[in-house]
Amino acid sequence: QVQMVESGGGLVQPGGSLRLSCAASGSIFRFNAMGWYRQSPGKQRELVAGISGGSTNYVDSVKGRFTISRDGVKNTLDLQMNSLKPEDTAIYYCKVAIYGLDYWGKGTLVTVSS
Repeated sequence: QVQMVESGGGLVQPGGSLRLSCAASGSIFRFNAMGWYRQSPGKQRELVAGISGGSTNYVDSVKGRFTISRDGVKNTLDLQMNSLKPEDTAIYYCKVAIYGLDYWGKGTLVTVSS
């Protein structure tokens, strides 16, 4: 059983920064693919940033502002979010894939507001 627990969400003003972390049970490097997703009220969940096979990818709206990374010491999947905008407000979820199965965290709320 794989468990993922997100942390780091909160309230931040526009232009501010937050760092999200997703703690994995076991080594973070054993997963085939990992990613951060978000979902706003009334919208579908979307992939924000992903890592697969050593490559990273980002949705256009966060390119240049968000950075996804893995920490092999802490066994976390991190998302550094800079220059935050009100439209980044959402619940952020981490997801990992291994042996053909997906595992999701429960999410952490990010609110960007003045």
